[in-house]
Amino acid sequence: MRRPPLSNDFSWSKSRHEKFNECLRLYYFHYYRSWGGWEADAPQDIRELYVLKKLSNRYTWAGSVVHESLKDALLDWRAGRPVEPQAVEARTHRLMQDDFRHSSKKAYWTQKYRKPFTGLVEHEYAEAIPSETWKQNWETVRAALAWFFASRWPILARALKPAQWLEVDAGADFSSFSLEGVKVFAIPDFAYVDEDGRPVVVDWKTGKVREGYDDQVLGYALYLSQRYKFPVEKVRASLVYLNEGLEQEVQVDPSAVDAFKERFLQSVAGMRALLKEPAHNTPREAEAFPMTENLAVCVRCAFRRACQREDLAAAPPRVA
Repeated sequence: MRRPPLSNDFSWSKSRHEKFNECLRLYYFHYYRSWGGWEADAPQDIRELYVLKKLSNRYTWAGSVVHESLKDALLDWRAGRPVEPQAVEARTHRLMQDDFRHSSKKAYWTQKYRKPFTGLVEHEYAEAIPSETWKQNWETVRAALAWFFASRWPILARALKPAQWLEVDAGADFSSFSLEGVKVFAIPDFAYVDEDGRPVVVDWKTGKVREGYDDQVLGYALYLSQRYKFPVEKVRASLVYLNEGLEQEVQVDPSAVDAFKERFLQSVAGMRALLKEPAHNTPREAEAFPMTENLAVCVRCAFRRACQREDLAAAPPRVA
């Protein structure tokens, strides 16, 4: 029996918000026009957009690989299994080499690979990336793993009792909650209960410190509060910048939460204003989602072919 078609329901996430603010055409392609592109009988243009939306650039790839490796380590510790940092590094390096080979052949157009990784934008658009740049990408991953294993986090994780573990990157099928009637995806990298009985949510970062990350962990705090029935003001939230060796506590209090909710509602209102039928999450025509004028955004975008901006791979960033 053929399963019923999936429904493209409206939801909110920090990544969706960022795409909405970055480029409306990117947002439209990612969340609407590419929908259904996984089906065998999907029209060619929709199929292409679907494959393109799954591609990473080398920076997001490095970050996702680090997250996967830390997730595996944490789950091993949770299960009482030993973790050998050198083995983790070697396994991660082999994984990235396999990813690179798969992507460089553009095998993602014809073969299924592994769910967390499809291919790289740089290969799709035949960008001239020096080998030293690829080596530096690996060095970013290696350095993040090295700092993590030398930090306080392995000792803390191994000391947690079974009842103290809450979540380790549980995935979109599990980590969501309702806020003001909207489904919100919030997937903490690591959440546990400390010795004082306070829930702690942690988000690993491989990039540099920048504005906007506070909202991500505030969303996680609201998620933990709703799912596990903790008072939200009891939640502690941390941003851990692995390549900077920096931990940043994020204030979770009524004023911070109220400010987050206000920004969230403004974001939702902006998205819904571009819907023809809000009840069915039906978008307006493509013209309602104009391409960005900031060409620097296009440089890392997988959809530049669809926008006829393929020649922007080497475009210099726009000076504000």
